[in-house]
Order: sequence, then structure tokens, then C-alpha cells
Amino acid sequence: MEPMRIYVSFLFLISLALPLQAQTVVSDPPSWADEAIWYQIFVERFRNGDPTNDPTPEDIRGFWFDTQPENWTPTPWTYDWYKLDDWAIESDKDFYTAAQWRRYGGDLQGVLEKLDYLKELGVNALYLNPINDAPSLHKFDARHYRHVDRNFGPDPVGDREVADSEDPLDPDTWQWTAADSLFLELIQEVHARDMRIILDFSWNHTGVRFWAWEDILENQQESPFADWYDINQFDDPATPDTNEFSYDGWVGVKSLPELAKVDVPEDHTHGAHEGNLHPGPKAHIYNVTRRWLDPNGDGDPEDGLDGFRLDVAEMVPLGFWRDYREFVRSINPEAYLIGEVWWDSWPHRMADPVPWVQGDVFDAVMNYRWYMPTRSFFAQAPPNLSASEYVAHLDSVMAGIPQRFWNAMMNLAASHDTPRISTSIYNLNLYKYNQHPRGSSDFKVDRPDARTRAIQELILVQQFTWPGAPHIWNGDEMGMWGGDDPDVRKPLLWSDYNFEDERTHPLGLERRPDVVSADHQLTGLYRELIALRKANQRLFIDGATKWLTVDDEHRVLVYERRLGDQHALVVFNASDKTNQIGIPQGSYRQVYPSGSADVETPLTVPPLSARVYLSM
Repeated sequence: MEPMRIYVSFLFLISLALPLQAQTVVSDPPSWADEAIWYQIFVERFRNGDPTNDPTPEDIRGFWFDTQPENWTPTPWTYDWYKLDDWAIESDKDFYTAAQWRRYGGDLQGVLEKLDYLKELGVNALYLNPINDAPSLHKFDARHYRHVDRNFGPDPVGDREVADSEDPLDPDTWQWTAADSLFLELIQEVHARDMRIILDFSWNHTGVRFWAWEDILENQQESPFADWYDINQFDDPATPDTNEFSYDGWVGVKSLPELAKVDVPEDHTHGAHEGNLHPGPKAHIYNVTRRWLDPNGDGDPEDGLDGFRLDVAEMVPLGFWRDYREFVRSINPEAYLIGEVWWDSWPHRMADPVPWVQGDVFDAVMNYRWYMPTRSFFAQAPPNLSASEYVAHLDSVMAGIPQRFWNAMMNLAASHDTPRISTSIYNLNLYKYNQHPRGSSDFKVDRPDARTRAIQELILVQQFTWPGAPHIWNGDEMGMWGGDDPDVRKPLLWSDYNFEDERTHPLGLERRPDVVSADHQLTGLYRELIALRKANQRLFIDGATKWLTVDDEHRVLVYERRLGDQHALVVFNASDKTNQIGIPQGSYRQVYPSGSADVETPLTVPPLSARVYLSM
């Protein structure tokens, strides 16, 4: 690469560093956000549509400080998940180390091939985990923010040459790689199907292969980017036998160096806080953001992204997020911004999202606070909430959040960072605590049982009839199972693949073999619930919620959603016994499960089952 020139104007940098003006700009979530049915795609594991672009050893070099295995090759899509690759055995790596090195070849062509599947399922909004160019499987370790990962497009070698020919600081030199162009085609195809698409970025940290970081490694304090990162000490050339270079990585992970923050209060420890990003990386982030919101630069954002999911958002100062919201909305007033705001005190207490959802920062946060108590009640998982405790918990997590922002929340039961919904019900650990075989040798790695499936259905009915936008983690609708990372990131179960049985245990223990194939009946259940929500969209979005029955003894819940003259009754029997459940007088038709008999009261509701009725 030629020596880089600083193209960001001094005045622009100064303007980015100025404190927020007294008048904070407040805006509502975009008009489409409350109608979203979200589907999250982890591209590397979604589908391999183009095997010619699969990663090579050079493509993945440097994502981690572990020694790269010799004779490394991508893992076959249909491989027994816990079985070690030959290169892992030769390198004497256990499963969990080897899993970080695995690549399966998922790419954007694979996503394009399955857009019609997603449309038929009923989803209308896609959330893609990071696809920026990066050597890891998860892509949170950006090599380039401005380009799509070289192995997600048709010409990895050519894309690398294009990136190397540019000045990363000068957008006028940026070109569209083959992978970039394929992503623009994907955006176009998504919009043609009346769907939305947002992309995941981490503005908190980069990878160690990021161009600015590599310049720092070479030039230390003489690098023009020396103040872009949280660096504690530079190497002292007077001590050639000692490397004093020291810096902060995300939660101590040195392969993810953190970008520098400014004007942060000295007493800040964690959670919402004032301050900003350093003007240098901030300007670069703005240029990347503009590139993907309005790719052709004509002022019409139709050809660009519909928003961003923003990683580890609580670690980035609120001042930056306020500025960022204004900048994004100046390009696309209908762009959606959702932050990852998660733990206050892991694993017992989640963060209160109120500071982030008042109209000046985000439109929503990833609403794990919905799932944690919901799992606890329906699955009887720790802390084993009763019906009344569950209701009180749901009411409390909505407190302080304006309704229009609650409606835009992403209500998710699983993601790339959690166990799959089925496995989290099957194993009754504390949520997000030891939910993997390393945490407990008793952890069940096999396909969840029929009881788990029944409880999963209860949770899904609650999700699709509750305020907030429902979210599906790719593969949950196929009946996939797996514990916390890495097991939640198995390749998806497409019907044109024949998978090996899962026979191996990661700890070398005996296990029940499982046939690996998609559960089409469960896919149909998701499709039915999506259709139910869409058919009664404004009722389930805007309708007032009233609890009619909260029965601790019989583990029964009934709530009403009412909008004008229309109302729905949602009934749950979360016990192991059939229950007689009364509902208000009126004329109803049962809409879930569909095709059932006429409504007679009191209702006879079988164990672990749900019913949804609409007024006539």
C-alpha cells in the first residue's frame, strides 16, 4: 500500500469533537420498525452458495493469537459437529480451540439463493451479523470496515488487491469490490421483496489486521493513528529484547483492540455514560456509514441499508451515539438503529435500556430482557418464576420505555451469542451461565425432547402475540439445537444436504446419536404464527395489554390485547395437567391452533399448550 495521506479535514475533526449542543434532537423509530418480523443471518454458517470463494489459510491468518493449524482446510458443511477435523487432530487441538478455526464457506450467494424461502416463511426484515472484511468466522474483528468480506463474494483475490490499492482515509479512492457489488445486489433483491435489511457493525473495536492498527504496530507512537486506540504504552526502541507495547482489548481480548474514547467521566465503570469517540475513527466510521446508507451517493437511500445493529453499544459513549443518530437520519430518515445493551451484572441482572431508548440514541435494543423471564416461567428454569412473578417482571421491564420504542424492540429468544431456544429450554441452567458442555459435563448436547418442543411452542405464541417485533435466529425455525457459542453457530440444515449423524461428544463422553435434519413441522409452526401476527398486525402491535388470569397454583395465564372493538385472548396452560380455564363472555373464534373446534367455555386446555382467540 502507498503511504496513506490524511484526507479528513481539520475542521471536520474539530466539529466531531465538539460537545453536544444543548438542544438534543429526538426522533421516533422508523414507521416500519414495529411491523418487522426479524430474521438474523450469520452468513458464514447460513449457506455456501459459491464453493469457489471458500477461505484459504491466508484469508484467516491473524484473527487470533493461537498457532494456525498446518494443513488447514474448510470443514465440510454436513460434518458431525463435535468430530475433530484431521487438521485439528494433527495440531493436537481440542474441539473448542478447533471450533474457532473452522470455516464452512457460507457466503452472500447462499443468502441470495434463500431469499424466497425467507419471504415464504413470512419474515420481512433481515439482520445480518457483520460481513465487513475480517479473518474470523464472526467478523467482529474488522480488517476493513468499508468492504464486504472477501470470502463472501466471487473474487477473494481480486478484492484483496482492490482494498490494498486504496487510501483507507480517502473515500474518493474507495472502489466497489466484487463482494461489495454482490451485497448491493442483495440489498436490491431484499427491497424488491418488500423486505428490509440492516447490518451489524462494532464501532467499539477492530481486529488486529485492521489497516490503522497494523500501521501502529509498525510505527508505534510515530503512526498517524497512534491516538485512535486505547494504548497504554508504546514499545521502547531502547530495549530491543522487551516489547512494552500495551493496549486495551474488548473485555481483555487482545485480538480486538478498542478504539479510543474522549471526554469520558473519570468515575465511569460500566453502563450508560457520556463522552465520545476519538475524532479520527469517528470520521472514518461516518464515511463508511454514508457508503452503505446511500451507495450511489445520489441522495436517495433506496439502494442502501435500512439501518444498523450496533455491537456492545453500552461500551461506546452516549455522546457518540447521539451524534451518530443525527448523522444517520440526515442520510436516511427511516433508518433503524438498534443497540446491543445486555448485562448490568452477569448472569443475574440485565441492564436497564431506558437511557438508550428515549429518541436521541437508538430506536430499540436487543430485548433479551423479554426472553430471560419468559424462559424462567414457561420452562421452570432458574429462578423459577411463578405466574404472578413473571407478570410483574414483564411489567417492570417495560417501565420507562415509551410505547413507540417498546413496539420497535427486537424480542429475541436466541442469537449468535446465546444457546438456541430449544437447547436453552432443554437444559435448565441459569440463563447464559454454563449453557455449554464445558460448563457442566451433564449438559445435554442431543436433540431436545418432546416436552422441550411443547414449551418452545408456548414461548413462541407469547412472542408473536406480545408488544415488540419478533425475532428469529437463523435455524431455530428448522428445529436446530446447540448450546452457547460455538454450538449455536452450526451450519444450517438445508434439505439439499445429507448430514452426518451427530455421534461425538466434545468431552469424549458417551451420547445418544442423533439424525440431523430439519423439522419441517416446526417450520410450519413459525409460518403459522407469523401469518397470525401479520393478519392482526395493529392489534398485536398497538393493542392495550390486560392480564385477565394469573394463576400461580395451576400455572395458567390469560391476557387480552384490545384495539378499539377488536380484541384477542391469549391463553396458556404451562402446567403438566389439563386445566379448565374461564374467559370473559363473548363471541370468539379460535385462530391458534388453526382448524380447531368451536369455542366452548370454560376452556379445556391440555398440558403445556396455548390458545389464541379473536373476537367476532
